[in-house]
Amino acid sequence: MSDPRPQPWFVKGDLDGFFGLAVDNLIQFLLILGLCAGVLGFSSELVLGRVLPGAALSILVGNVFYGWQAQRLSAAEGRTDVTALPYGINTVSLFAFVFLVMLPVRLAALEGGASSEEAAEIAWQVGLAACLVSGVLEGLGSLVAEPIRKVTPRAALLSTLAGIAISFIAIDFAVRTFEAPLLALLPLAVILATYFGRTDLPLRIPGGAWAVLLGSAAAWILAAAGEPSPVDAAALGPAAEAAGFALPVPVIGDLVAGFEHPLFGQFFVPVILPMGLFNILGSLQNIESAEAAGDAYPALPSLAVNGAGSIVAAAFGSCFPTTIYIGHPGWKGLGARSGYSILNGVFFTVLALGGLTGLLAALVPLEAGMAIVLWIGIVITAQAFQATPREHAPAVAFGLFPSIAAWGVLIMTQTAGAAGLVAEDPTLAARTLESGAAFARSGAHLDGLVALSQGFMLTCVVWAAASTMLIERRFLAAATWMGVGAALAFVGFIHTGELTPAGGVLEIGLGTGWRWALGYALAGAFFALVHLWARGREPVDGH
Repeated sequence: MSDPRPQPWFVKGDLDGFFGLAVDNLIQFLLILGLCAGVLGFSSELVLGRVLPGAALSILVGNVFYGWQAQRLSAAEGRTDVTALPYGINTVSLFAFVFLVMLPVRLAALEGGASSEEAAEIAWQVGLAACLVSGVLEGLGSLVAEPIRKVTPRAALLSTLAGIAISFIAIDFAVRTFEAPLLALLPLAVILATYFGRTDLPLRIPGGAWAVLLGSAAAWILAAAGEPSPVDAAALGPAAEAAGFALPVPVIGDLVAGFEHPLFGQFFVPVILPMGLFNILGSLQNIESAEAAGDAYPALPSLAVNGAGSIVAAAFGSCFPTTIYIGHPGWKGLGARSGYSILNGVFFTVLALGGLTGLLAALVPLEAGMAIVLWIGIVITAQAFQATPREHAPAVAFGLFPSIAAWGVLIMTQTAGAAGLVAEDPTLAARTLESGAAFARSGAHLDGLVALSQGFMLTCVVWAAASTMLIERRFLAAATWMGVGAALAFVGFIHTGELTPAGGVLEIGLGTGWRWALGYALAGAFFALVHLWARGREPVDGH
């Protein structure tokens, strides 16, 4: 009989888990602070007084729920090793909403004669509406999420996470680590020794805390020695002056104004709708990842509360949707249970409501804690191979390609943008990315890279699932997955669109991806013929 008492709310591993999740969420807060002010022209009052408090409230709502959910699962199963689902702001959505929704809205408003302040306000209002739609879609998706998860092979769901983890998380932070060796290599060594080597360090201080402390100390020592460092004592004063109490305030009027603005409809189908669908898929994949690690959470309430978090964000001033975060196996490996989730929610509530985000960034450099996030990326990638049958490993590997292509597109757009800055020509990046022939002459297949990257999360699921079916000699099921790919391509959810300096933009509409749809249909027809041919020769589909 199960023990009705749940695990303790806080254990030693929660502190390590908190440091890792907090670093990850802090990156999103700093991106919001920098992009909203530097790219969208938001005033500090708008960012610190509306956006960040709304974001913190949305994070608190989800973190408290997922911590409570873990306690319920612990009591129900009589286990004391249940880890809460991690939760926060989605990096991909953050960039998409800034560069593909709010920035074009701001530029259009400026061209229409609005002042910079008015254009910023309009962009914010449309962003609020987009965030609310994302939350509603996630809530609706919770009704059908469990059946979808049951018919999708685990290899397909985990492969997508592995692709994101290895490209957008692990590689990115590995690059940053070796860019700043005097700051980041020692924290990396601490993380590897404590997490891979399962070694306790002196004074009973968790490895994550040691990594942050040593990395921060190194940064300040370098600054004092006059060496290049991400910290600067001169920045502490202005950051401290910017601090101030700011309560989350409902912004229903601005939210309604965002829906009523004609520019909202212009971005609903090509950007807002696909991002909402991708968030649903990403949450499903993270729930599957948690189950593979031993914690089986129901999809319906998990996704419903995730959507509610985005709705809360929009209602209180944040234009950035929340999501069930990547990384559950990593936090579980650290020994985190429920408390790390609660600590994270409380920490960011205090940080945002006190206007302390800038001050913390001035004191603690990201380099000090990013080794924890790098480790999480490694663990997630490993889990995709470890938690699936050994014979499905080729399917997992195949599913990595679309995510790697998406990362390649990101690097390419950043390179083109950097070239434009060097040349002091703001149009250079766009003109370069439009020249597919030039890339072809240099040996880079830009069109193929873009096609593989567009809707990469869906593409990964389709091909990894089809590959799994083929490995199991279920040719008719593989043909069915090709039919799914054909349908997604035909309406433009995968492979279509164009590359801009801000990233890829899908071309949603009937027939926009007919070339890829036809290719998928031909592949599906071939698999069906193989099924018919093989049916009379040997057992197929488990018969």
